[in-house]
Amino acid sequence: MSANNYSLGQVGDYEIKQLKVFKTVVDCGGFSAAETMLNIGRSTISLHISNLESRLNLTLCKRGRGGFSLTEEGEIIYQMTETLLESLDAFRITVNNLNASLTGRLRIALSDSVSLDPRCRMPELIRHFTDRAPEVTLYTNVASMAKIERTILNDEADVGFIPYHRKLDGLEYIHLYSDNCYIYVAKNHPIAKLSEAEQVAEVDSYPASHAGLKPHEGVSEQISNMNLSAISYFYDTRLALILSGRYIGFLPEEYASEYVNRGEIVAVATKQRHYTLGMAVIYKKTAQPNKPRELFLQVLREQLAVAHDKAEAAPY
Repeated sequence: MSANNYSLGQVGDYEIKQLKVFKTVVDCGGFSAAETMLNIGRSTISLHISNLESRLNLTLCKRGRGGFSLTEEGEIIYQMTETLLESLDAFRITVNNLNASLTGRLRIALSDSVSLDPRCRMPELIRHFTDRAPEVTLYTNVASMAKIERTILNDEADVGFIPYHRKLDGLEYIHLYSDNCYIYVAKNHPIAKLSEAEQVAEVDSYPASHAGLKPHEGVSEQISNMNLSAISYFYDTRLALILSGRYIGFLPEEYASEYVNRGEIVAVATKQRHYTLGMAVIYKKTAQPNKPRELFLQVLREQLAVAHDKAEAAPY
C-alpha cells in the first residue's frame, strides 16, 4: 500500500472497533486463536483486519502457511492501539468517577493466600463494599509482590494486598496484620526428631525452599546460611515441597497451623529461627480520582477499626 499523499482523517467508533479486533488477534497470536476470544468467525475477523488495513492504507500483518506475524507498520500500530485504548479507558474511568453514582470497576491484586485469611476480612470487605457500590465491577487477581507493585504504579490495578518487603516512594501503605514465620519440615523429616539445640545446629545443612526474591533484612538474616536448593514463590507450592520430606522452608504460622494441627508438618529451631512478616494494603499516591478505590479504602479502614479497635499504621 502506498502512503503517498494519504491522510487518515477522523477516527470514529468503527475504526476503534477494528483496532480492538486487531489487538485481540495480535494478543492471541493469530486469527484462529482469536475466534473464541472475540466470539466471531475467522472470516469475519479477516474482513475486519482487511478493512482496517484499507482504512489505514497500511499492511499490518502477514498471514498464511508461514503463520501469523506483524509487519513493521503493524508493530507500530499495535503499540499505538494499546496507548489509544488505555487512554480511552482512563477517560471513561475519570468520567465515571466524576459522576455522583458509583460505577466503573475496582481492580484488586492479591498476594498468595491473602483472600481467605480471616485477618484480611476479605469477604466482609467485599460484602460492605458491594452494598454501597452495587454497580461497580470487581476484578481480582493473584500475583507476585513485585508484579502487584508494578501494576499499582502503572495504573493497571487500584489496590494491592502484599507482604512487606520494601518501601516504594510512589505507594501508600495500610497495615493489616503481622505473621510470625518459622521453619517447617515434614513430620518424618530427620530433623523433626532432634532436640531444639540439635535442630539449631543442623537446620542449615538440609535442602531448603525459598521465595526466590531479594528479601527484607529480617528474612535475609534467617536464610543467608541455609542450603537454598529450591525456589517456590507461592506458599502452596512451598508447602508441597516441605510435605515431600525433601525440603524444609519458612512459612507463616497462621498459614501452617492447619497442617501442624493435622500432624503433617512441624516447626523446628523455633527459639532462634523465626522472623516477622507484615501484610499491607497498597495503593498509588498520585493516582487519578477513583471513587471505587476511595470507597474500598474507606470500608477497609472501617473494618480494621472494628477488628483492632483502631486502624493500625504501616510499620514503616
